[in-house]
Amino acid sequence: MDMQTPHQAERTQDGQQVARVALAVALAALGLYVLQDFLRALVWAAILAIATWPLYQLTRRRFGAGRHNVLLPLLFTTGITLVFVIPLVLAVVQLSHEARHLADMVMDVRAHGMAPPDWLARLPLGGAQATAWWDANLRDPANAQALLGRVGRERVMLASREFGAQLAHRGVQFGFTLATLFFLFRDGAGLVAQMRTASRRLLGPNGERVGQQVIASVHGTVDGLVLVGLGIGAVLGVGYWLAGAPHPVLLGALTAVAATVPLGSMVVLTLAALLVLATVTVVAAVVLLAARAAVIFVADHAIRPALIGGSTRLPFIWVLLGILGGVEAFGLLGLFVGPAIMAALILLWREWTGPAHGDVEMPSRMA
Repeated sequence: MDMQTPHQAERTQDGQQVARVALAVALAALGLYVLQDFLRALVWAAILAIATWPLYQLTRRRFGAGRHNVLLPLLFTTGITLVFVIPLVLAVVQLSHEARHLADMVMDVRAHGMAPPDWLARLPLGGAQATAWWDANLRDPANAQALLGRVGRERVMLASREFGAQLAHRGVQFGFTLATLFFLFRDGAGLVAQMRTASRRLLGPNGERVGQQVIASVHGTVDGLVLVGLGIGAVLGVGYWLAGAPHPVLLGALTAVAATVPLGSMVVLTLAALLVLATVTVVAAVVLLAARAAVIFVADHAIRPALIGGSTRLPFIWVLLGILGGVEAFGLLGLFVGPAIMAALILLWREWTGPAHGDVEMPSRMA
């Protein structure tokens, strides 16, 4: 028998370790390649599971751990589905109606022209110029035909079909998200235990702290963006109704969606103010803008920093950069991924730059 020297045995073990690491990296890369079209669905499922996990665990303890292993995950998955599907169906119905109305309006303008509305001349700035442009381009049918070009019912309906195709694709992705979410609810406890074990073996004690920081960031983002956005939409929806804006419920819902992104609600609010200016009075539009400024100021400078930064001890500037950079890089998913990445990086930075075990932290001369 060939006997290996201790040095040779150590080299063999090192080679095997390198081979295992290389194999693990290769398999992970292949797995990501296979799942690349479904990664967003998987991440969305993880975010939804993290956001609702405390409520799920509370309900699970109420009905007894180990029981209802299929019924309870199914009920939670169905509830989350309805939260997304019901508003989406209402929005699609409303958009379909508006698309048909827009197509009919375009055809009528091309055939008969359109006189400028009365409110256009009442604009405090540029009213005369806007009226003159309208008279030159839209009042006469021939000029309206040239301006609108080939825009008509067929083009609007084509845009609607393209929107429907995109909606179908998103629906398939949403279906995979819900299927993954069901299994995360059902097997979440075991998965959490496995991830804790893996993080300790790979990163030591820091691994679990990073995971806890990411989870806290997701909870803070859900509270600070989604819930605060819904609150902004509700408050300003009442403001739209009091100001006499058309479709106050629809505008409130659009504001709530846009308000999930810091400064995102300004577009909807500006549109609402213009509608109020055009259909009601200048005073009502000014009051609406002042109310908008007050609500957004309180939400963005007091409530959101406390909810998001407070849960992760993350300065709000890094929260804001994480949100905006995440949206730029990952779209809507970046609302949650961006702050989570920033929270993990800041935690690692603090632990890396903090005093090591046994070190004595010297007082700063700059204090």
